[in-house]
Amino acid sequence: MKKSASTATVIEVANEGLISFLNRTITLFCANYIYTGTLEGVNDTYIKLSNASIVYETGGLTDKEWKDSQSLGGDWYVQTSAIESFGPGK
Repeated sequence: MKKSASTATVIEVANEGLISFLNRTITLFCANYIYTGTLEGVNDTYIKLSNASIVYETGGLTDKEWKDSQSLGGDWYVQTSAIESFGPGK
């Protein structure tokens, strides 16, 4: 006999997730790259970063600076489906 999985109630919390980082520095760990910058906008498909950089080598994650990050020249858009995790930037 198979048991069905129990159901869970999903509660949406206002100003949580990506939205909570608006106008703050954020770091995005994506499928292939790490991006960092100031989160300027969020929609269902993309997020917009200003002062964006790509991180090629992190160094220690608790270090104050990335070991190797390079500017992307201003604003940059990242597809939300590629984001694996995110948190405060350096």
